[in-house]
Amino acid sequence: MNDHFPRRIAFTATLLAVALQPLAVAAVSSEEAARLKSELTPMGAERGGNKDGSIPAWSGALPAGNVPAGGRRPDPFAGDKPLYSVTADNVGSHAHKLTEGVRAMLERYPKTFRLDVYKTQRSAVAPQWVYDNTFKNATQARVEGTRIEGAYGGIPFPIPKSGVEAMWNHALNWHGEAWRLDVRGVQITADGKHVPTIQAAGNFQKPYYARNGSLAAFNGTHFLARVVNLGPPIRAGEGIVTRATLDPDKGQTWTYLPGQRRVRKVPNACCDTPMPTSAGVVMSDQVDVFAGRLDRFDWKLVGKKELLVPYNSNRSLVRPQAQALLAHHLNPDDVRWELHRVWVIDATVAAGQRHLAPKRRYYLDEDTWIALLADHWDAKGQLWQTGFAIPVVMPDIPATAPPGLWGVYDLISGEGYVESVLNDAKEQFQPVAPWPDTNFTPDALAGEGVR
Repeated sequence: MNDHFPRRIAFTATLLAVALQPLAVAAVSSEEAARLKSELTPMGAERGGNKDGSIPAWSGALPAGNVPAGGRRPDPFAGDKPLYSVTADNVGSHAHKLTEGVRAMLERYPKTFRLDVYKTQRSAVAPQWVYDNTFKNATQARVEGTRIEGAYGGIPFPIPKSGVEAMWNHALNWHGEAWRLDVRGVQITADGKHVPTIQAAGNFQKPYYARNGSLAAFNGTHFLARVVNLGPPIRAGEGIVTRATLDPDKGQTWTYLPGQRRVRKVPNACCDTPMPTSAGVVMSDQVDVFAGRLDRFDWKLVGKKELLVPYNSNRSLVRPQAQALLAHHLNPDDVRWELHRVWVIDATVAAGQRHLAPKRRYYLDEDTWIALLADHWDAKGQLWQTGFAIPVVMPDIPATAPPGLWGVYDLISGEGYVESVLNDAKEQFQPVAPWPDTNFTPDALAGEGVR
């Protein structure tokens, strides 16, 4: 054999290995970042309104409305009346402003599902220090494969160049540094029954948004959660602790099961693994519309589109819980829809990976970067599920964000899951002082999860 042949193979293999290495994508230039102080908002949205004025310019003003004691927030737009409603009868006139999933819901539930459309209010605001950090991130944050580096305390990519960057903006959206939240899940059965699946006390924290922190001191753990079940009785005492990191390979999750009286590390809390609290209706990466690993998909930044999306819907948390849900979906009387510009991101399962929903489409609000809607197709190419999050105005933070209120409707089976329906809760997303890191450890979980 020619002795150059093995070396040629080795050289070719080396080139291939280098070619397959994740490439670091540079941040934007300082000239481009300057747009965040002119035609763009501090978070990267278009500052101006649209051509016909149906989407107003962003003012940065905080909506009026005080927060009463107990963490329940009033509706700052309670006096607004719907401009019009979209129903199964007139959907054709509005189809260009609707996602495929919303159109499918109108078709499946023509007598009960509708969209009451209100005047668009660009209520999204954040503290100045978040704006300042976002400006810094624009020129220093970068993507390394599907990991990010050089970001802290603000939107990492306010002027995104890829789908991965946009999805990281969603993962690191602003809605406070630390908060306490009741987690209440309701399974919707195919025949329209409502089954409470979880009532839990949750502590949540974003070290990425530690106000007194810094990029130099940040260790990459961007989200912490500790949730302990209070009910149903069969699940009381169960608990879970999650530590999410900018490098997904370093994230960790533990669970406590009272019957075993021990804390166990969860081997795979990702992707299309069924979420136990949803009775298997929801996949793990559908929490908050998307909470999965970016390396499972190839991401395409399609562009922006003006769509009707749920927004500023404080009214969703006012009505008693028994009236907040109809047989198969949220009560449309309570959901406020507005016209907003959203980023459209397509996801297709990556080579060598598998997923029950190999094709997905996400719709991210330009003002907050929160994923408000998502559609999921199954392996047969059928539109399978549609997910949603319901943002509310929270002036005490300040932020406009979902207070845990999100869900998934199965368009094929008729099942669904909604979390958190906090209408009857004494507190609805209560901001608190940050906890010590030890609050989010296996030992802390073992100490609290005792039935």
